[in-house]
Amino acid sequence: CPSNPLRVGYAQRGVCLVPLNATGGSEGSLCEVLSKGDPMNFRDYYKQNQNVIVFMVRVMLVHPNKWGRGITAIWIPSHAGVARDLGHDVQLFDATFYRDWTVDETTYNTENRQYKPSDYHQHITYSDTPIRAAFEEAVHSFKPDVILLSAFSSHIHGEGEYVNIQYSYQLLEGIEHDAFVVAGGLQATADPEGIVRRFPFVDVFIRGESELVFGQILSSIESSTEWRETPGLAFKDGDSVLVNPPQEIISDMDAIPIYDYSVFENQAFWRPYNGEVLKAVDYELSRGCPFSCTYCVETVIQKYYGFEEIGASGVIKNSRKYLRNKSAERAFMEIKYLHEHHGITLFRCQDTNFLSIEKSVLKGLADKFDEWGASIKLYIETRPETITPANIELLLRLKVDGVGMGVELASEDFRKSSLNRFPSQERIFRAFDLLKEAGIRRTAYNIIGLPNEGEEEIIETVLLNRELDPDNVTVAFYSPYIGTIEQRKSNDLDYFDDYEYHVDGQLRTLTRSSHVDSATLEFYKKHFVRLVSDGIEIIDELKKTDLDEG
Repeated sequence: CPSNPLRVGYAQRGVCLVPLNATGGSEGSLCEVLSKGDPMNFRDYYKQNQNVIVFMVRVMLVHPNKWGRGITAIWIPSHAGVARDLGHDVQLFDATFYRDWTVDETTYNTENRQYKPSDYHQHITYSDTPIRAAFEEAVHSFKPDVILLSAFSSHIHGEGEYVNIQYSYQLLEGIEHDAFVVAGGLQATADPEGIVRRFPFVDVFIRGESELVFGQILSSIESSTEWRETPGLAFKDGDSVLVNPPQEIISDMDAIPIYDYSVFENQAFWRPYNGEVLKAVDYELSRGCPFSCTYCVETVIQKYYGFEEIGASGVIKNSRKYLRNKSAERAFMEIKYLHEHHGITLFRCQDTNFLSIEKSVLKGLADKFDEWGASIKLYIETRPETITPANIELLLRLKVDGVGMGVELASEDFRKSSLNRFPSQERIFRAFDLLKEAGIRRTAYNIIGLPNEGEEEIIETVLLNRELDPDNVTVAFYSPYIGTIEQRKSNDLDYFDDYEYHVDGQLRTLTRSSHVDSATLEFYKKHFVRLVSDGIEIIDELKKTDLDEG
């Protein structure tokens, strides 16, 4: 093989190699190096023996996380896996731990009692290097051929993923580079023409699920072939915006190459969890949700793939064609690898509705966990109406330690008429009771600042949470996610602009609501958990204290 062009696999990845001579280096022959199966062996060989030309695309992923704590946004390992499976070189620029960038969400949500106190900050180190200088140096030293700014996965609107395009663009703007810039995600899916014009330095946007389309773009760049007719793309063409037809939905998630979490630095895996600090990753077994809540970005994806007809109880028709998952074998392989090679013990499952996953897959995974016996935990999210005695038994076998469920707000009528959410109060209480009996921790998710929601409704939601008595309570500011029914409603009411920057349900509200102003919402965000714990009788005292401090 040293004398002929060949395609060689290393670590299950293909790399196009053209040896220039047959001379072996200090590590042995090229074939011997590659046979060791470690990509670093090849990189070291190439550095020492410049007798090989490697045709690969240098890909830089940008993670503009502002929360100051490790978040392994799922689109990053999924797209890194695609690129490396094709033999390309991948590097991640992670903005998380730069002091002049972070807003320290952990301290903020610990002070308002949403998180239990922990020594999380003892596990991480922030850089004092200005982030712009660090990013510019990373771009100039790596010299990427392609920069990917954003995408989405089952992480769609959580943990700041919605605004990735805005923050990544802000970091890249003004830096000289020769890269082809790609971006995906919710905003491009919901409003391709508007987003193309708002971010003019992006060469192409991917709508919908982007892993396989991104792979096609990389292959086109590698082979210098045309990419413009690839389904799922939107891009500027002169003064016009071209929007291609949608790509097919990824019906078999096993078709996506193994997700590659090795792009993250070690401290990105540390996560505060119920007063502990554990090594954790964000993980997905599935994609899709059968429900059609009016405020949720899932509805944008449903619409993109043609699932717009809604049946009883807010469930989309033909939902089984929309719900997809990995096989039990694939999920177990990834989880086992992450535990054994990265020390991960907490898997923060970002599946939109965990118990919508095919029962045969969950039971198959539970069987493998039973045989394995490793000490891991899963945290999942699901709907209250999916919690049954039979499902509780399955969750215990799957090592589920915590379950997050959307309460959203107290009024059952409001939930049904405005949010398209139909679980009754009785079903919600039953779900929380069943989980408590099983010893599974329960987290209640709540939203404040919804269109037409006032202070009275917020207080009612506090009281409902007091009755539920969950182990953890979280509250988020309503965020106007572009393309959703509630976003259009809030825009019509002039509560928000038609397009908002810096949306973040945990850190800020941008509302101009006539029902409840931003200062009042910030008060309830700060004190919601305390009011659930101590009672609403202290509201006036807390308001006076906040006013005096202000």
